[in-house]
Amino acid sequence: MNSDDREKTLLMRSHHRGQDLLQSVIQRRIRVCGWAIGLLLSLGLLSSCMIGPNFQRPQMDMPDQYQSARPAPPSIGAEKELARWWEVFGDPVLISLVNRAVEGSLDLKLAEARILQARAVRGEAVSGIGPTANDTGSFSRSQSQTRTLESGTAGTAPEAKTESVIANQYHTGFDASWELDFFGGVRRGIEAANADLESSIESRRDVIVTLTAEVARNYINLRTYQQRIAISRQNLGAQKHSAELTRQRFQCGFVSGLDVAGAEVQVATTAAEVPLLEASERQTIHKLGILLGSNPGALMQELSPALDIPFAPPSAPKAVPSELLRRRPDIRKAEAKIHAETARIGVATSDLYPKFNITGSAGYQSVSASSLFNQDSLIWSFGPSVNWKLFSSGYTRSKIEVQKTLKEQSVIVYRQTVLSALLEVEDALISLEKEEEHRKALNDAVNSSRKAVELATQLYSEGHTDYINVLQAQRSLYAAEDAFVQSTGAISTHLAALYKALGGGWDAASTPAMMKRSAGISKRMTTPVGKWRMP
Repeated sequence: MNSDDREKTLLMRSHHRGQDLLQSVIQRRIRVCGWAIGLLLSLGLLSSCMIGPNFQRPQMDMPDQYQSARPAPPSIGAEKELARWWEVFGDPVLISLVNRAVEGSLDLKLAEARILQARAVRGEAVSGIGPTANDTGSFSRSQSQTRTLESGTAGTAPEAKTESVIANQYHTGFDASWELDFFGGVRRGIEAANADLESSIESRRDVIVTLTAEVARNYINLRTYQQRIAISRQNLGAQKHSAELTRQRFQCGFVSGLDVAGAEVQVATTAAEVPLLEASERQTIHKLGILLGSNPGALMQELSPALDIPFAPPSAPKAVPSELLRRRPDIRKAEAKIHAETARIGVATSDLYPKFNITGSAGYQSVSASSLFNQDSLIWSFGPSVNWKLFSSGYTRSKIEVQKTLKEQSVIVYRQTVLSALLEVEDALISLEKEEEHRKALNDAVNSSRKAVELATQLYSEGHTDYINVLQAQRSLYAAEDAFVQSTGAISTHLAALYKALGGGWDAASTPAMMKRSAGISKRMTTPVGKWRMP
């Protein structure tokens, strides 16, 4: 065989080997792509596989009715009334204060900011369900040393020669990765984030319940202090008049100096009560200013004129204990906490299982900028990967146990919250019931004391009794009137506490101010991330 034939034979063999190599590469790529496609199809079948326990609403034995429950008119206890319970007092100033408190309360704004934070955290969790992609680009210039041996002349050894090689490297492209949530770890994280968001929403509602009750309570206290000041000044005026008459009778020799001293002591004692009541009045106005998000003295001019104590019909709202579970925001918040901790058990458990990822990259790489985007400079890679933590010295198991104990703690907190709610309602009911009886008795005491003062004053004027009897009658009247006013305020305060214990006032649509606040926060919470739905 001559040289031409041998060259043709070598070319034919090289051609066949190239074809075989190309065919094997194509077959391998087809197998890899087929496996990746199979994984993606399996994702649809396994998407319903979520490890970890599913949330179950905790069950509690609730009494059929409250121990202090009493029959109430049909209109009492309706959802509409509970949503705007402060309107039952019929006080326009109180209604205005509640609306402005919802507008300006810093506590409510803080709760709304925490909702936005929880919404953003949920966005972070949702982002884990989809792929990620990065754009890359780089340029490097490097220098390397190469050594070559040059053959020497006859009789001399080869000579080593070092040369410097400078090379440029251009690269641009992108890479992407996607973790396939086969076992539901990411989806459990989204579930926990959704529960945390719900908990933040219920916290805001709980702030509204507390805020409206605090505004009403302080407003009732303010009007009670003002009425007590009015009674003190009225009795002080009457006592000063009696003291002046006693001095005149002493100058005429009809009574002794002891009567004058007793009358002056009575006047001074009553006068000493007024500054303390005025201080409490001012302090209550300061508290209302802070509740409205204003300066302490911002409401001084508006609230200084005295008005009657807001008083509602003495009827308790009609409700059953089981309604607390759906009405009170703090109970729903505790329930959401259980949901979140339950979902996090699944997140921790997912670390026991392998993590599947699909990764790929594509780009251009060249030693010259002019040829960077040529077809020959194209590079790419694609393929699945798996990562399975086989040994962690018990770390993963410990994480799971931690989450289980946190879930158990949240259940205990839930039960405590429910029992505390029942306690608040029962205490408010019995306080309201007994305070009504107390007020009726005080009303009788006031009427009797007034008659006693009139009779003692008349007998003293006629010289048939000592002045000590007048002083005792006046003290009894002042004490009865002051106690009656305090009891009137206490009834309104207990009624407000009862509405709060029943979870009234959290409905965002209950007032225009709340509706405006809710619309604002809903608008801020609407983001592209919010369009994701949990699989």
